Amino acid sequence: MAGLKTIIALSFVLAIGFLLVILSSALWHNFYPLLVVATYVIAPLPNWICGRASNSDDFMESSGNGVLDFGRFLTGFFVVMGIALPALLAHCAIIETSAMVMSIIGGLLIYGTIISFTMFFQEEQEF
Repeated sequence: MAGLKTIIALSFVLAIGFLLVILSSALWHNFYPLLVVATYVIAPLPNWICGRASNSDDFMESSGNGVLDFGRFLTGFFVVMGIALPALLAHCAIIETSAMVMSIIGGLLIYGTIISFTMFFQEEQEF
């Protein structure tokens, strides 16, 4: 069971992640690092959508989970894109290297908070 302390800690980490991403944009007057926020917010959606769309059969455990695998693939793609996009922008000299580092760390904190929130507050299924 997650309590109030868990919510407070997760919100604190999420605020630090957003602060790092916003500062990576505002300190160098270049707002391209804010694209990382979009990728990390969109990243959990394929897992959620594909988890709802998969046909869970109680009698057949050996049925294929292609929909779930596709959702996990898309989520992994968005997470890697959240790391690779600032690296690509820094390589092309569109953003500074320090902005890249702040953006990657902030983005990982944001996505880690989203994953932790879903893990701590996941409802247990009863049969």
